[in-house]
Amino acid sequence: MTGGSGQLASSLAGGPGVLRVGRPAFDFDRPDTIAAAFRAANPRLVINAAAYTAVDAAESDSDAAYRANRDGPAILADLCAAADIPLIHVSTDYVFDGTKAAPYVETDPVGPQGVYGASKLAGEEAVMGSGAKAIILRTAWVYAATGKNFVRTMLTVGKTRDRLSVVGDQVGCPTTADDLADAIRTIAGRLDRDGWDPAYQGIFHAAGSGETSWHGLAVATFQEAARHGAKVPEVASIATADWPTPVKRPANSRLDCSRLQHVFGIRLPQWRDSLTRTVDTIFATAPP
Repeated sequence: MTGGSGQLASSLAGGPGVLRVGRPAFDFDRPDTIAAAFRAANPRLVINAAAYTAVDAAESDSDAAYRANRDGPAILADLCAAADIPLIHVSTDYVFDGTKAAPYVETDPVGPQGVYGASKLAGEEAVMGSGAKAIILRTAWVYAATGKNFVRTMLTVGKTRDRLSVVGDQVGCPTTADDLADAIRTIAGRLDRDGWDPAYQGIFHAAGSGETSWHGLAVATFQEAARHGAKVPEVASIATADWPTPVKRPANSRLDCSRLQHVFGIRLPQWRDSLTRTVDTIFATAPP
């Protein structure tokens, strides 16, 4: 499993037979380390959770974004194809432009709005073009009890401010790293038990069930934090235009995950229930 100390890799780590690799021994910026780590691990399955995820920074660091999100996964996919083993590769809702009125399905036209989304799309294309037994999981709005993410940022900022402004006209499916990790474990277990099935090939959407806006997620986060005695600031809803960023965020990041449920029997939990569990974990183990 690639991804070092990232949110998803951390959630996946610790299981029997799982070897986590990351910098400096495995580094997409040093392509020679990829094959070396692969040979040393001699895997039966590869899970690629490594990526360049700094959405705004990618605009001025496109080479690094493409190395991590396209070139590195392409090498991994070629290695998996040569070894005839499956690859589970994690991608993103940012491959879409966000203009669709309904949740996105896997076959909808793509249209990334920035370098990050374009580099992730290029990674998908490289993986699919490698001939590897590849499962690509597009996810969205990932957060965890640890690391740098929206939920932890809200809790940290809310400690010192009486009023916050959060974008309310972008909607999506909040996804905990733990829930996504559970889905990946289920898929990996199926592959280990039953072997490869051609029906597994291709792109699947894997995100939390239900939907909300960033403003809705912020409000819900503070509602959960209040159970732990945390201060609850006022949260104002603002338009995207009032919070300019270098990259245009998709107004609609909702993902239809029906294919994942149909093929693998997996449906990620309701986002609100997962938020409750995550905030409880934060205050129990790593309070902001």
